[in-house]
Amino acid sequence: MHPRLGKRRIEEALKDTRVVLMSGPRQSGKTTLATTIANKDMPILSLDDPTLLDVASSDPVGFLRGIDRAVIDEVQRAPSLLLVIKSLVDRDTRPGRFLLTGPANLMMLPKVADSLAGRMEVVRLLPLSQAEIRGGQGRFLDDAFSGKSPSVGEPVLGTDLVELVLAGGYPEVLERRSWRRRQDWYDHYVDGIIQRDIREFAQVGQLAQMPKLLNVLAEHAGQLVNYSGIGAGLGMNHVTTQKYTKVFESLYLIHSLQSWHSNRLKRLIKSPKLHFLDSGLLAALKGLTLERTAKDRTAFGAPLETFVVGEILKVASWSDERCSFSHFRDKDGYEVDLVMENRRGEIVGIEVKASATVLSADFSGLRKLAAACGNNFVHGIVLYDSDQVVPFGENLSAMPLASLWG
Repeated sequence: MHPRLGKRRIEEALKDTRVVLMSGPRQSGKTTLATTIANKDMPILSLDDPTLLDVASSDPVGFLRGIDRAVIDEVQRAPSLLLVIKSLVDRDTRPGRFLLTGPANLMMLPKVADSLAGRMEVVRLLPLSQAEIRGGQGRFLDDAFSGKSPSVGEPVLGTDLVELVLAGGYPEVLERRSWRRRQDWYDHYVDGIIQRDIREFAQVGQLAQMPKLLNVLAEHAGQLVNYSGIGAGLGMNHVTTQKYTKVFESLYLIHSLQSWHSNRLKRLIKSPKLHFLDSGLLAALKGLTLERTAKDRTAFGAPLETFVVGEILKVASWSDERCSFSHFRDKDGYEVDLVMENRRGEIVGIEVKASATVLSADFSGLRKLAAACGNNFVHGIVLYDSDQVVPFGENLSAMPLASLWG
C-alpha cells in the first residue's frame, strides 16, 4: 500500500471538526485509507452491505442509535442519514464524530450543503500522485510559491514518461502490467460508474448517452469548453450537455478549469478549459498506447497536460498552500496552461511542453501573465521532458516534469 499524503490533513480535521467527508473518484483508495484512520472505538459501516443499506435507508435514526463515532463508507447511498448526522452532531459537538466516504461531491447537492455547512470539512482523495508512488514529499506548491525552484525528483524521460502518463494513478490499474488488461479495467470502471453512481446520484434522463458523452469529452480534453459543439453529435442541446457534464465533474472524473481574469487585461477568453482528473482514464478513453504515441507524438499533448493539472490538484489536496486554479488565454493567442493563485494574491504560472527542448518563445504567455500581475507574479515555470533546470530570466524557469514529485 502506498502512503497517502492526504492522511495527515484528514487526521487533523478529525481533531477539530465534527464531520469529515473523504470524497473522491471511485477506486481512488478512500475505503483503504479510512480503515487505517479508524480506531477501535470507530466502527466501519459500509453501505455496500445490502443489509446495512436497507436499514440505513428505511430507518436512519435507528441505524445510528447508540453510535458515538463511526466511519460510514459509501454514505451517498443513503442520503437520509445526513440529516440524522446533523442532528446528532448538533446535540453533541465533539470533533471527530463521523468520517464519511463517497465517490461524489456531496456538497454540490443543496440539501447536503445546507444541512452540514459549518459542521463538515471535505477532503479530496484523488488517485495516487507520483509523489505518493515514488515516496516524495509532494511539496511542489509550497516550493513554487516560496520563490525557490521545486526540488527535482527521480527523472522520467522519453518513452518512460509516456508510459507513466498513460498509466495514470488508480491503484488497481498500476497492479496490471499489460495495456490490454488496463484497458479492460477502465472499461469496467466506466460502465460501473454509469450503471451505479450516476443512477444513485443524479437524475439523468438519457443514461444511455452518458458513455458516449464521456468519450466525446475525452476528445475535447485540454480544449476550451463548448457545450454546443460537444453535444451536437449526440443530439443534445447545450443546456443538457452542460448538465450531464457537471455530473461527471461531481463524480471527480473531469475538471473544468475556469479562466483567469484581471481588470488590467480586457481581451481575455472567459471559457473554461476541460481536463480529466486522471491521465490514465483519459488515455484509455482515447485508445492511446505507447505504440500510437510513438507514431504520433501530438496525441501525447492532451494527456500530458491533463497529467500535470491532475498532479498539481493532488498536491493541493494536502498542501498548506490554499490555491485557486485557472487557465489564461487572451484573444491574441497568448496562453498559460495553469494559473495558481494563493490567498495572498501571489501567482505562479505553469506551461506544459511535451518536448525535451524549451525556447524563449515558450515563455510568451507567461510573460504576458507576469505583466498583468505586476508584483504579485512569483514564478513562471515551463515543465518539460528533461532533467535540467534552466533559468529564462527573472522569475522564469524551465523545469523537469519530475519537479512535480520531488
